[in-house]
Amino acid sequence: MVLAFSLLMPTLVLADTEAGGSTSGSDATGIKNPIGIDDPREVIGNIIKALLGIVGSLALGVFILGGFYWVTSAGSEEKVKKGKDMVMWASLGLAVIFASYALVTFVISAITG
Repeated sequence: MVLAFSLLMPTLVLADTEAGGSTSGSDATGIKNPIGIDDPREVIGNIIKALLGIVGSLALGVFILGGFYWVTSAGSEEKVKKGKDMVMWASLGLAVIFASYALVTFVISAITG
């Protein structure tokens, strides 16, 4: 009974601030920002840039794989066509990724100043 009452009873918890009571370099709770960026627009821009970098790496991998299929086709027309198509679509994908990266960089720099 006492255990149940103590678990259900609200408890007041006070957190200490940094030494001397100063909260400079942190928010009102006294917690420092681990990523060092206060603007959510910059955080979103960095996430988009990271995702575009990952997608660009995948497109480059498809480009290399298409070239490998093309080179190792041994004269098979369907393997040559498959390799050429992979290289063509990966090249188009890389162009789209580079353009979107440039657009995101421009927009984020224009928004954040």
